[in-house]
Amino acid sequence: MTSTTRLTVAQALVRFLSVQYTERDGIRHRLIDATWGIFGHGNVAGLGQALLEYADDMPYHQGRNEQSMVHAAIGYARQSNRLSTHAVTTSIGPGATNLVTGAALATINHLPVLLLPGDIFATRPADPVLQQLEVPYAGDISVNDSLRPVSRYFDRIHRPEALIPAALQAMRVLTDPVETGAVTLAMPQDVQAEAYDWPDEFFAERTWVVRRPGADPTELAEAVNAIRAARRPLVVAGGGVHHSRAEEALEEFARTTGIPVASTQAGKGSLRFDHPQDVGAVGHTGTATADELARTADLVIGVGTRYTDFTTASGTLFTGENVRFLNLNIAPYDGHKLSGLPLIADARSGLQELTQSLGMHGHRVPDAYVTEYSEDKERWEQRVDACFEAEEPDVRPTQPQVIGALDAIVDESDIIINAAGSLPGDLHKLWRARSADQYHLEYGYSCMGYEIPAAIGVKLAAPDRPVWALVGDGTYLMMPTEIVTAVQEGIAIKMLLVQNHGYASIGGLSEETGAERFGTAYRFRAGDGTFSGAPLPVDLAANAASLGMRVLRAKTVADLHEALAEARAADTPTCVYVETETAYTVSGPPPAQAWWDVPVAETATRSSAVKAREEYDRHVNARRRHL
Repeated sequence: MTSTTRLTVAQALVRFLSVQYTERDGIRHRLIDATWGIFGHGNVAGLGQALLEYADDMPYHQGRNEQSMVHAAIGYARQSNRLSTHAVTTSIGPGATNLVTGAALATINHLPVLLLPGDIFATRPADPVLQQLEVPYAGDISVNDSLRPVSRYFDRIHRPEALIPAALQAMRVLTDPVETGAVTLAMPQDVQAEAYDWPDEFFAERTWVVRRPGADPTELAEAVNAIRAARRPLVVAGGGVHHSRAEEALEEFARTTGIPVASTQAGKGSLRFDHPQDVGAVGHTGTATADELARTADLVIGVGTRYTDFTTASGTLFTGENVRFLNLNIAPYDGHKLSGLPLIADARSGLQELTQSLGMHGHRVPDAYVTEYSEDKERWEQRVDACFEAEEPDVRPTQPQVIGALDAIVDESDIIINAAGSLPGDLHKLWRARSADQYHLEYGYSCMGYEIPAAIGVKLAAPDRPVWALVGDGTYLMMPTEIVTAVQEGIAIKMLLVQNHGYASIGGLSEETGAERFGTAYRFRAGDGTFSGAPLPVDLAANAASLGMRVLRAKTVADLHEALAEARAADTPTCVYVETETAYTVSGPPPAQAWWDVPVAETATRSSAVKAREEYDRHVNARRRHL
């Protein structure tokens, strides 16, 4: 007879989650390391009570915003190489719908997170309950159904016994290197508190092996032949390199073959910035070196990349007459993009097999090609130096000089986090990544508000390393609330808060597309009704301080260097606040080295839009479809 234990559904779920593990390369990790939660009537008596009941088995973190909790869990998962993550529980109603943005971010970036939103009563003793969305044509829909399209797996636990198969499927998806993303188990509030006799086998430790599939021999042979035939090959390293921990395999491949390596936002740091084969960022926010190599490449070797429009410059970057694509990717969907030769395999396994096969032939690119990209790289580094340099230490810094000041004090142990605004473009072009995980840019969803909670998650995963959240004023105003969490738990994140009085990135894009920076500045209304008056008297530094963070104000370049050094040494949550100079002269960032498609009004009376449309049409005509 099977032995059982009587527990509530919520208690059973927490106990089950506490004994789930992953294993890769013989190393075991706990899968769900902690649970974030904000409690309301939809989860306080169920999952809230269960987390209290099993507090010794499941650590709990108190969040301030449901979306932020997901971001923190995602930051933890990325820093943990997708082998560990956190769960997030909310009440029903707005608490549940606040999860949607974070879920989309997780799924787009292939990062695991477990969402446990409360739900309306399964037994419907009162209909509607507080915060219930009534749908006249369907009685089984709640607001949690909005999580379906952004989840890689979704189930609603209508009965206690349904938890067993649903929980197992949830773990399968969370640990699958292809399918992973947001996983949602919607938890009706009455079912959470209902008791059931659970088989004890459900609570036995379970290890989920994260596989490393090798390449198909036929695909591998075709890939080797394609590389050997290429005269100007280029690797585009994506986030899959990091997810696989394939950095050393990529380094050996590049060193052995001499093939240059460019990186996407997610792939930056796959090689150190000073590696001979690293040519920097590629795409719309790329370096001149990498983008020129992309334009003249005859073979593009994508490793773990989705080929987003920023990477391909909206289809205008890879324009070599006979260019072909070879796509090493664990996901068949991405491996077949751009009509490329697919090499469906784990990034590390595939790179190792390629290096071994090419080494047998003694294959290496021509010396002239190596000399060409090496000299171009040196010239680009000189441009970076010029952006970082400040002739006068007692002036307000530009944004590139802010990045340069941070670059000057960090070492390979520091981690920088960013997601949206003008900083991603400057960082992609200018940042000198010193370690595989130093550069943490969330650019799959480019979600404003990600940085601060993600920094908390990263710091929890890497407690002995300096973790920096780089935040613009627009992003800060979106979601500063988790500062309180960092202060409460003594999580010593560092925040570099850049004030430029508006949406700098979209302002620039608005100007380029003929919209004349409309609605992008944080200023008072002028007499003509536009937001072109004086800057708003908003003191974000005082706001951060009011939430409990130590704040260091930097007014000049010299102040900034001192404040950053002090913040780096701090053992409490610390903010460096700096207002930047936006009127660039010689120290401005290099302009975009490749195009990005943002459609411009086809008809307009304003001259700015008419000129912008002419430029747009010129670029559109250069677009190439790879068939």
